[in-house]
Amino acid sequence: MEPDLTTARTLWSQYERIHAVTYFADEAAAAATATGYRGFWMGYFAQRAAPLGPVGPGVVTPCFYGFHRSRVERALPDAWAYAGPEAALAARLRGVDDTLRRLWGDRMVSSAQVEEAADLLWEAAQAAEVAGRVLGAANQALPRPEEPHLALWQATTTLREHRGDGHVATLVAFDVGPVEAALVKIGAGETDGASLRRGRGWPDEDWQAAEERLIDRGWLDGTGALSVAGKSAHREIEARTDAAAASPWQVLGPVRTSRVAELLTPLLVPILAAGLVPAHNPIGVPMPDAAAVDVGQDDGRGELEPGRGSLGVRGEAPR
Repeated sequence: MEPDLTTARTLWSQYERIHAVTYFADEAAAAATATGYRGFWMGYFAQRAAPLGPVGPGVVTPCFYGFHRSRVERALPDAWAYAGPEAALAARLRGVDDTLRRLWGDRMVSSAQVEEAADLLWEAAQAAEVAGRVLGAANQALPRPEEPHLALWQATTTLREHRGDGHVATLVAFDVGPVEAALVKIGAGETDGASLRRGRGWPDEDWQAAEERLIDRGWLDGTGALSVAGKSAHREIEARTDAAAASPWQVLGPVRTSRVAELLTPLLVPILAAGLVPAHNPIGVPMPDAAAVDVGQDDGRGELEPGRGSLGVRGEAPR
């Protein structure tokens, strides 16, 4: 059975927004600080790398792909002296728990809707093919959290790391290095260039050299925008990333996969309404207005009946 690439992309545009609360919520930052980590980046690298164990920059830099090694070295391995991987994993779940309870409310957190979504997403995440995908495999191997909303979040994390591993493999196959990948993302209008440059930590000369390489390949024009050839390459990279991310949904099947999308749609509304994830975020996932989602009505049990509309981005295809 050929994978439905549109389905893989649509599901990513949904579950990524739930996963991303761990990067942007105040509660997540507070949990990292309470655990002993110093500053945002130490908490980020420790918590995201924790499924791999107490690894250092030599492992994390190539796995995460986008960061200059010096950025990683400011956090690792020092973070493990403050709190080890088990504490980091507990902290990220604690931060997510506090965030989702604030955004969804206790009634929604304990609803049948969240429980059903958690079961389906957990099954999908466990079905993901993780051969050669280090971050996806490490997250897939973690035990299922007892509370459904945390199991739901952990499943989204496994799925997004699985997809990310496939994306990195595709970039390598296309001979696109980390800085070049960032420039393609910026050139495609997926993210804000200034914040990405600050966050990734690459020196100016590396940005300039990567830009020159992409211009020589014919992928960028003189303004930093993608050329016709660059747009074509970008579409092919994204299509191959979608294909590599399709295995969970093939196993789940079309009916239950559609049910996942139906269940997730109203759960996104409070996240969108809170403006938690910036519109031009470094992840590259587009953020629709909350009003663009038909959310249906609260059924009185803390559950939102999914609306008739589909989640989408006005005037823009997902990612």
